[in-house]
Amino acid sequence: MSSEYNYDTDAQFFPFFVLTITSLVTIPLTYTLLRAPSDTPTANSKAAHIPSSYQPEHADIIDAQRSKQKRKELRLKRMLTAATGWLVMAYMIYLMYVTARSQPKIWNPYDILDVSLSASEKQINSRYRRLSVTMHPDKRQPNPALNETMETVNDQWVEIVKAYKALTDEDVRNNYIQYGNPDGKQSTSFGIALPQLLVAEGSGKYVLVFYGALLGIALPWLVGKWWYGMQKMTRERVLMTTAGNMFKEWKERMDPGDVVFAISSATEFTEILQGARADSGLGTLENQLQASDSAEMSILPKDKKKLEELDDAARRKTLALLWAYLSRLDLNDKALEAEKYELAPTAVQMNDAFVSMCLAYGLTAPVLSAYHLTQSLVQAIPPMHNRLPLMQLPHFTLSIIQEIEHKTAVSGKKEHLSIQNFMALPPEQRQAVATAAGLTPDRLVVAEGVARQLPLMKIEKAFFKVQGEKYIIPSSLVQFVIKARFIPPGTPASSIPPIEDKDLVDVDPAEGDLAAQKQEPESHPVPLAYAPYYPRDRSPRWHVFLADNRQGKIAVPPFTFIQFDKKAFEDDGKGGVKPTFAVVTLKMQFQAPPQAGEFKFQMHVICDSYVGFDTKQEVIMNIEDASKAQTVDDDDDISEPEEDSIAGQMATLRGQPTADPNKPRRPRAEKRAQGDEESDYESGTDEDEDEESETDTDTDSDDE
Repeated sequence: MSSEYNYDTDAQFFPFFVLTITSLVTIPLTYTLLRAPSDTPTANSKAAHIPSSYQPEHADIIDAQRSKQKRKELRLKRMLTAATGWLVMAYMIYLMYVTARSQPKIWNPYDILDVSLSASEKQINSRYRRLSVTMHPDKRQPNPALNETMETVNDQWVEIVKAYKALTDEDVRNNYIQYGNPDGKQSTSFGIALPQLLVAEGSGKYVLVFYGALLGIALPWLVGKWWYGMQKMTRERVLMTTAGNMFKEWKERMDPGDVVFAISSATEFTEILQGARADSGLGTLENQLQASDSAEMSILPKDKKKLEELDDAARRKTLALLWAYLSRLDLNDKALEAEKYELAPTAVQMNDAFVSMCLAYGLTAPVLSAYHLTQSLVQAIPPMHNRLPLMQLPHFTLSIIQEIEHKTAVSGKKEHLSIQNFMALPPEQRQAVATAAGLTPDRLVVAEGVARQLPLMKIEKAFFKVQGEKYIIPSSLVQFVIKARFIPPGTPASSIPPIEDKDLVDVDPAEGDLAAQKQEPESHPVPLAYAPYYPRDRSPRWHVFLADNRQGKIAVPPFTFIQFDKKAFEDDGKGGVKPTFAVVTLKMQFQAPPQAGEFKFQMHVICDSYVGFDTKQEVIMNIEDASKAQTVDDDDDISEPEEDSIAGQMATLRGQPTADPNKPRRPRAEKRAQGDEESDYESGTDEDEDEESETDTDTDSDDE
């Protein structure tokens, strides 16, 4: 049996080949472009900006870095490649649609003789005799109108004879049954979806080279690059070498300065500062850091010593640039300024990975230090123990803040004046101290306008519950529910509406209401973080976790919230945003301890984009013994007997109460639902406490 190769001389099947190869690249590439990078703290497309006319120093460099980062996030090269692939695929589909293709006809003797499959041999012989009268070449003349020739007439008669023999001759019939052809085995035909131009006239060797390079070199290289690239990255999308370097720097007690030193070991910074950039301007940079005479803005002596002891030039420059960015140090060099702002987003990404590493150990102090460093990186504020929250407002400098704190009798205290306390001052006093400190009235108006749009979360109530149950029992699935509102600093008390009791109750869906149980809560973003020095748009995130103060460990790992079930801010009609004062609900679900008792936790609510907006307070979870909860359920099932029943008559003789026949009985589910609404779970914000203790939350964002 011979083999026959048929090339696509008419370009009928070439589009199928091109479409298949192109789709293998285009479809996965398009999926990677459409997949949302949920692990990165990038801006939400639906979130609004907090407007401000303030332009920081080197605003042009910051805007350039922000534009560069946006172009990187758009992944323009991959988008162009995917678009080109889809255009090619569309053109190939068009060719497949408009190109006329000749389909090979299957040889069928029944169709040739025009007899049915159930025809008998007698009927076949009769049909053959009739055709021999009309179709035999000796009795038929070609029809010029149908473009028939004598050769065509002979070929048609040969086909009729073959069909007749295939249905009447035993050997020919066996060939047709076994091989589909009355002549027996035929040559094997291989179709190649390539134009004959590529394989004819000496081009065959080039085709072989092309296929060898594509399938033997390019494809294995792409697969290997993807595979080893995946193996080099951790789940947090950082290099494995980076994770190993930061792991070596981890300690049980770390302040934000120690975290800065740890994340400076990331290999990603070395990839940014490649070649001559690794040590260019390093001496000038270090001299400026050493010459900084401000105790509030310069780095601590221990951090300076760590910088001096480093031998690796790339890491040394990375650490120096990070401290220059956090200190808002003017480097008097555009190249260094650009590198300073370019490293900030990468530092935030590395710090997020370091948080995950700290959570694996479960110690509270390193996690808080890492979260506080993220705040400082977003706002470009030194991450010292006594940070400067007012530097988040536009036009506020160190000298202005020091003068304001001196005028408000805050100078000399451990903590600096927060945005909340500054905006809580009477308007006349606030304007007087700001003017005396050198802040002009128009700039004060700009700063106050920004402060009144910042998303400061106020915890209204926090409690534990088990869905559908009245008590919390050991090892049950507990929900920690937080009811909160966003009240920006400086909001007049008269404009804040009172809270309705129903807003502080977390109502469970009715039993059996599957639609309500499966319904997803609404999702509304808050305004993007106001961070004029951070060269990237960022959505604020709130991390909520429970800690055990006695052991210094995290009891319940952090839950992160970016969007909320109620619209917390809306457009004010002037290009800005205003709060709606809607009560939002934050829920974390975890398993209760396996034993009954009272458990005290320290609740931490950390906003990773603003300094001084954190909340911590004590919450208590009471776990009842399972037997007690079972007893209460059994008591709920026992109802008072009817008066006209035997049990009711016996209860009357004994002087026991009976059910009123005119009063409708409540089902057990209704009783339990009412009991859930009337009960108040033990927490740090119980309603039986006085109002001051209920709302007294510690907004100190430093370590305890």
